[in-house]
Amino acid sequence: MEFERAISRCGTLGHMLHGERSGADLPIAARTVGLLGWLLGTFVAAAVGALASTDAGTFYGQIARPDWAPPGWVFAPVWTALYVLMGIAAWLIWSARGWRAARGALWLYLIQLSLNALWTWLFFAWHLGAWAFGEILILWVLIVLTLAAFWRARPLAGALLIPYLLWVTFASALTYAAWMRNPQVL
Repeated sequence: MEFERAISRCGTLGHMLHGERSGADLPIAARTVGLLGWLLGTFVAAAVGALASTDAGTFYGQIARPDWAPPGWVFAPVWTALYVLMGIAAWLIWSARGWRAARGALWLYLIQLSLNALWTWLFFAWHLGAWAFGEILILWVLIVLTLAAFWRARPLAGALLIPYLLWVTFASALTYAAWMRNPQVL
């Protein structure tokens, strides 16, 4: 109840969270705060995953990988770009429809984002190859569902998730290959 009153006192941003306004009705400052919030939330998930990957470079360098596996330095810039695109896509949905109207699509986004962070723990911190592979398959399905939901609401937002889907498709194959090649450690 107190949370509801606090949101209501937030004016235009509070109305946006409750789905009473679209992003087009918001002043630029509120839209900018929303964009920063979605980017921040996305990068918080990235940071949670990064906590598990403090020794990822060493581990990745030591495991047997397929010939087509990229060098370890590729992952940070690729993921940074993907997280920016993901955060912008979520913001586009939120700003176009508001939380209430886009609740299903945005919950899908948040759930897949949580699984994204969990994968790093499964693979790099806990060395659970089978779990990491199973989890990334579930993540892949959730990304497809999120992309479809975003596309229906705003095609540009869905399109911004296509590179993410392609990368996770590649990462799924790489996860499987690494797991199969390293049964003693994964």
